[in-house]
Amino acid sequence: MKRLLFACLAVLAWASVGHAEGPLQDILQEHRALIEKPSRKTISPAIDDIASSGLDQAQRMMQAWEAKNLWQRAEDGLFFIGKAQGQALTLTDVDTGEEIETEKSAADQLKPNAGVRRLISSALVQFQLSDPNEARRLDALESIARRPEAEHLAPLQASIEGEENRAIRARKERLVKLLSIAFAETPEQRVEAINGVSGDLNLEVRAALNPLLATTRKVTDVIPAGENVAKIMRLGEDITRDEAYAALVEAGFATKRLTPAAIKDILAANIVDGQVGGVPVADLDTPEARDEAYRALAAADTVPPFVSAEEVDEKLRTHVIYDAYNEPNGDVTKAAQSALKAIDLNVGLNQAADLGLDALSLASIYFLAAIGLAITFGVMGVINMAHGEFIMMGAYTGYVVQQVIPNHTLSLVVALPLAFIITFAAGVAMERLVIRKLYHRPLETLLATFGISIALQQLAKNIFGTQARPLTAPGWLDGAWVLNDVVSISYIRIAIFVLALCFLFLFLFIMKKTRLGLETRAVTQNPRMASSMGINPDKVNMLTFGLGSGIAGIAGVAIGLFAKVTSELGNDYIVQSFMTVVVGGVGNIWGTLAGAAMIGTLQKGIEWLNPSNTLAAQTFMIIFIIIFIQFRPRGIVALKGRAAGD
Repeated sequence: MKRLLFACLAVLAWASVGHAEGPLQDILQEHRALIEKPSRKTISPAIDDIASSGLDQAQRMMQAWEAKNLWQRAEDGLFFIGKAQGQALTLTDVDTGEEIETEKSAADQLKPNAGVRRLISSALVQFQLSDPNEARRLDALESIARRPEAEHLAPLQASIEGEENRAIRARKERLVKLLSIAFAETPEQRVEAINGVSGDLNLEVRAALNPLLATTRKVTDVIPAGENVAKIMRLGEDITRDEAYAALVEAGFATKRLTPAAIKDILAANIVDGQVGGVPVADLDTPEARDEAYRALAAADTVPPFVSAEEVDEKLRTHVIYDAYNEPNGDVTKAAQSALKAIDLNVGLNQAADLGLDALSLASIYFLAAIGLAITFGVMGVINMAHGEFIMMGAYTGYVVQQVIPNHTLSLVVALPLAFIITFAAGVAMERLVIRKLYHRPLETLLATFGISIALQQLAKNIFGTQARPLTAPGWLDGAWVLNDVVSISYIRIAIFVLALCFLFLFLFIMKKTRLGLETRAVTQNPRMASSMGINPDKVNMLTFGLGSGIAGIAGVAIGLFAKVTSELGNDYIVQSFMTVVVGGVGNIWGTLAGAAMIGTLQKGIEWLNPSNTLAAQTFMIIFIIIFIQFRPRGIVALKGRAAGD
């Protein structure tokens, strides 16, 4: 008896758990018929009631429904979240979360179609937009941005007020504007949203506005009232006669006209007793005779109807071909056009700013590469064709240091002074061994330094090989400073610009505040007078040549951070360095700066006009410089003294 009573109590307990209903189950049962046989057109009331219930368990249940994990128990019609393993099935109560073990045959799996799942997914957005986890909120926003729908607008607007994260709140506000452009209830609201993004450079704005200006080509005899017409095609200007008639034929307003070749083929296929349509074959040697024969065949309904030129003209005269906006509201399309014009203007201004930044960046690179050449050329009058190889030596120094010191920041700190020391020593050695014996013999100096250049390139190939070597920038120089979707500049180029400024101020300090600078200026202005005042011109020349070579080595380290480090690295900058010095003014730091700015701006401007042909850009730049030198042979900032006299 006790066993029987215990069994009855167990059954009652199981039944009470299995049949327990809660607030969410009540909603599901209310819409039971819709959920059992859902369709995109009928399921919305059920989804809306579940989503607006405010129940915490609603999100979990809808996620299971979307994933086809919602089950309905056969014996009582209650809904559960289910997980099947073979023939076993675990049912989880949608309200309490309690689990019930049963057989798979005891319940039916609900499998909503793709349209219903999209509606469920849209309804889930309101839960995800207010999720405590910031990552999930961001994922929901990105999901909306990828596939915006009208159903997203209301929950997105509702979630803004409670958003505490400023970045996420700004993202939500932007998406509300973008969704309002397409899905706001009234045209006035859409126009207001469009005006709110006027001039915005974000690509998402263009993606939202461009569909509003999409058009469809239409043909009619009378343009319908209220049609949002983009443009009426003018015959002979916007559309050819043949294209216009083809549009009429495609729209069903005219009969297709056969080509002369097609008419000939049809006539040839309808020759009977030496005649076609009563016209002898021998007389079919003119277009008029062929047209007459074809008309006769058409009158007998043996061939397609004949369309004369007059009939074509009449059809074109009585019909209109026009492009109509897919967006029916004219105020919306006008606002979109105005917004896109403002965006185009803003894009143009920002492209000019971006081009200016690129030019400034390139100018700083040229200045860094040419400053050493400007010193040696200006003070000593020596044309050093091996200057590019000092740049190459500096770059390889940075590479070798990185092999020894893996930390890229520390290796860069070590490489910069070490490159200066190595190339300074190499410059002093070249001046002592070669340049000193060739003063006032420019042709021999040019040939000698050119030979040294080739020898240094070959030496680099023998040591490092012909493959490019990596010179990796520190992690804090990765990426770019992005101002907006148009204007950006890499951190490496910013660092090179700062380095160029540092060398500008360092050079000015040396020339204006140190004894070496005073002696250098004296030798530059009048070497004989400087010698008579106790200054050793040979020593000044040696130190000056070493200083210029050392700066080239530092420039090599900087350039190697973004360029390929090879034995030919110097060749890419030697020509521009000489052009920078000559255009700016030999031996003057301000002239070098002005020359670098001019060359960098000119090159970027020509590349922008002709982006597909960099060789042509360099050619045009050289031609311009040749013309410039004809009018200003001493450069932008002419130097007084020995260099000027030379």
